[in-house]
Amino acid sequence: MALYRDRRHAGRELARELRERGDLGDPLVLALPRGGVTVAEEVARALGAPLDVLVARKIGAPFQEELGVGAICGDDPPVFDAGTLAHLGLTEDELAPVVARERAELRRREERYRHGRPALDLRGRTVVVVDDGLATGATARAALRWIRRRSPARTLLAVPVGSPEGVALMSREADEVICPHQPVDFRAVGLWYDDFAQLTDADVLAALNADAGGPGGRGW
Repeated sequence: MALYRDRRHAGRELARELRERGDLGDPLVLALPRGGVTVAEEVARALGAPLDVLVARKIGAPFQEELGVGAICGDDPPVFDAGTLAHLGLTEDELAPVVARERAELRRREERYRHGRPALDLRGRTVVVVDDGLATGATARAALRWIRRRSPARTLLAVPVGSPEGVALMSREADEVICPHQPVDFRAVGLWYDDFAQLTDADVLAALNADAGGPGGRGW
């Protein structure tokens, strides 16, 4: 049985969880696109916080792209799961073509979403990283490490649903993980939504443009 009607429903429920945490200081919300953007839009609206995106890309195994073995964020070097690489008999050098392909897609998305606009300054801020769910945590790990190097006051990872294993792993990377539902039989993020339609670049741009000053926008 699904937990959420769609990503907007999930975002409103997640925002309620965050407000119950009390004072978040001076928060800003970073969405992991594409799936996290609609969830994050609801969270940012509820918190009265700026919204931006942080593009991270999963590095999939060459023989099964959906099987994540690591991730990249920004210009940082890849973050690999050493245990998974060893289990699969893969080396980082063997994954170089996959990394190059994902790096190119990451840059394409950043250029598409930003149009030359600089990223928000994270120094001294409470940074709330939002996605629509957490499976292995590969992309979230890369994103959180990228954020840490930019001197935030505090990092929170907020997801509507996640695997217990993924939440436990990310608790080592973020100051706090907010995940109201952690099903033992997790399997996949999309199973917990009635509507889990794939988002597009246009959806991401619409959310960012609204935040930048459209109806209800909070400004950059």
